[in-house]
This record gives sequence, structure tokens and C-alpha cells, in this order.
Amino acid sequence: QVQVVESGGGLVQTGESLRLSCAASGSSYPIYSMGWYRQAPGKQRELVASNANGGNTNYADSVKGRFTISRDSGKNTVYLQMNSLKPEDTAVYYCNVLYFVSGEYWGPGTQVTVAS
Repeated sequence: QVQVVESGGGLVQTGESLRLSCAASGSSYPIYSMGWYRQAPGKQRELVASNANGGNTNYADSVKGRFTISRDSGKNTVYLQMNSLKPEDTAVYYCNVLYFVSGEYWGPGTQVTVAS
């Protein structure tokens, strides 16, 4: 059974940093991509950043230059370094994992709150 577990959320002040981690386990198939989405209250879930095989990385315009996604393929782990955090970054952050063959999985989410 596939498990996707996030960690690293919390409460910070504007301008501070946080690092999120996500580890996937339980599938014998290789991973195609890992990424982060977020959902703020009353809003739709949106892509924050993703990292696919071959170094294909995408960022939401709102986080470019502030957030960095990195991936350790050997450990099936993805990280999101978030710098210069703003109150509008407040949301539940979800890890997304896309496996070859076995499909797409989500973590339960981790809350990030940025106080003004």
C-alpha cells in the first residue's frame, strides 16, 4: 500500500522560511514525478511546484524566485524550500506523487501559516 507522508509545516512570520519534506513508499513501480500543491480556505487546490524525471521542474508564478523544489530519487523524497514567506502563502500543502503504472497519490497535507 502506497504511503505519502508530508512534514515540516508550521507557523512563521512574514519573511521567514520553512522547508517541507515528503516521502513516498509502498510501491514497486518507479516514480515519474513528485510535487507540491496547496489549498487555501475557500480556494481551489493549486500547483506550487513539481519535479518530473529528466529535470523537468515547474513553479507557480506566485512562488518563482522564493520557493525551490528538490528531489532525492533514491529516497523517493521531495522537498520544498520556502523563503520570503508571505501571508498569502498560508494554506494546506499537499504532496503529490505520480508513479509509472500505479498512478497518482496524495499525502494528507501539512498546514503552513504565515502571520503578518
